[in-house]
Amino acid sequence: MTDPAPSPSDLAREQILSAVLRHVPFDGWTQSALRKAVKDSQLPEGAEELYFPGGPLELISFWSDVSDEKAAKALRSKGLGNMRIRDKVTAGVLVRLETIGAHEEALRRALSRLALPDAMGQGARQLWASADMVWREIGDTSTDGNFYSKRAILSGVIGSSLLSWLSDETEGKEKARAFLDARIENVMQFEKAKWSFKQKTENLPDPAEMLGRLRYGRRRRRRSR
Repeated sequence: MTDPAPSPSDLAREQILSAVLRHVPFDGWTQSALRKAVKDSQLPEGAEELYFPGGPLELISFWSDVSDEKAAKALRSKGLGNMRIRDKVTAGVLVRLETIGAHEEALRRALSRLALPDAMGQGARQLWASADMVWREIGDTSTDGNFYSKRAILSGVIGSSLLSWLSDETEGKEKARAFLDARIENVMQFEKAKWSFKQKTENLPDPAEMLGRLRYGRRRRRRSR
């Protein structure tokens, strides 16, 4: 199945994104950088209001979405079917980190912008979306509480690994890769412990049910006197 062709609006937004990534290392994620990107893209003056009415914050969100889509396509081409879950998750996070490419300074500037009060919650939503992308692309089908716990935990892994990635100046990002491996190992140990606890307690009586019986049983005895 092929992806649908991008609309003219999508193409314009991608043009602006590509152009702005050249300016934000110097100008930050500002309205000025956005206007310069519009000019570089040979779009009409004021087009930023049409394509990104939410300003630089909307553009940062769009960059995150585009990067998630690139990572998803890369994961589909890898053929992860026979790998262990931990290796699939590691591959997913690595592919997402690799989408940063040569734009590390732009991402540092984005993280600084997302730390301001008017961007409250946006960074967390972007991490959640990236974690959801990884789980979906490696075949996760959970629909219960595990759906949310998996994504919440992986959001934390991606966030901490992202900071490690940006601070790692070694060739091949070896330190950041080792950091990611350690975080994934922590997640796997937690999942094992959670599964072990579930198996050991699944046949035990429900404490809430027992308390309910005691409570309402006493009331029934009182009424019978």
